Parts: sequence; structure tokens; C-alpha cells
Amino acid sequence: MALIDWRKEFETGIADVDHEHRELIRLINTLHDEIEADAEKAQVQAFLGEVFAKISAHFALEETIMRKHGYDEYLEHKAEHEELIDQLRNIMDESEIDYSKALSGVIRDWFVNHFKSKDARLHARLGV
Repeated sequence: MALIDWRKEFETGIADVDHEHRELIRLINTLHDEIEADAEKAQVQAFLGEVFAKISAHFALEETIMRKHGYDEYLEHKAEHEELIDQLRNIMDESEIDYSKALSGVIRDWFVNHFKSKDARLHARLGV
């Protein structure tokens, strides 16, 4: 069962951003499946590292778009990105952690709320 289901409301209208959002959700769902199938901790940590790298790269793309267009809430939006990156680092550094709970409690909730609020506002402001 997917941790995050793609919803139309997640779309920003920016093709590159929407593509990466879909890919991130696919990757997170794959990680979730691995965890639910009791994958080895080292395998989960490696996959989590890949998720971390993809999310970091995606945030760089969004932030470039925001700077290019002089987005008025750039600093607030970037701060939310940095908060998730910090949370992911904490999850990755934790030696004894319930990855399933961490993914559902941090990543799913963050993505769903961020897509619906910050990314939707970005789309509306940029008019794309």
C-alpha cells in the first residue's frame, strides 16, 4: 500500500517540478514498501540516502525557480525545505528508529501539507 498517493491538488503547473514531485512520491513509496517488507537496516539507510539526495536536488530546482521569478515568499518556502532536510538528517543519524513511523510521521505529512500550501501558492503566484 502506498504511503503517499498522487493527487491532482499536488500539481503546481510547472512541468519540471510536477515531474520531480511524482518521482519523489514514487521513491518514497518504494522505500516504504522496503521497510514494510522488513528490509535490512543497511538497505533502508542506503535507500533513505537516495531519497535525501533526490529531495535536496528537487529543493534546489524549486529555489532556483523562485529566485528567477522574484518569488515573494522565497525565504519562508526555503526555510520549510531546510526544515525537512534537517528532519531527514536526524532520521538518517538515529541508530534505533522505527523507519515506518518516521516516514509516515515526517515525510508523508510534510509532503502532503507542503504540496497543498507552499507549492500551490508558488504556482498561483508565478501564474504557470
